[in-house]
Amino acid sequence: MSTVPACPQCTMENTYPDGDNYVCADCGFEWPLVGTGEIDRDTSATVKDANGNVLSDGDAVVLIKDLKVKGSSITLKVGTKVKSIRLVGGDHEVDCKMDAGSFMLKACFLRKA
Repeated sequence: MSTVPACPQCTMENTYPDGDNYVCADCGFEWPLVGTGEIDRDTSATVKDANGNVLSDGDAVVLIKDLKVKGSSITLKVGTKVKSIRLVGGDHEVDCKMDAGSFMLKACFLRKA
């Protein structure tokens, strides 16, 4: 098992150490070798969707509301299914990838699929 962590930006595992940084070969993101732990997460708090179901990493969810993307003309439509979510700390609890790009979403706009 490799000790090189997955990329924190694109979550791909095609990463390698280069000097004082790790580098993602897929997206080109670089981050320091030290302090490479998980993103700060409050493990005592659980993330729940709009219906009160507990979410976990890798779940599939569906948007329950049209969401306008700030700074863009993109609108994420209601009913869009998002696969393989990742839970992160902060005010936007869910990190995900869709056809339109990578997004951080609030769990209150999602329901478990």
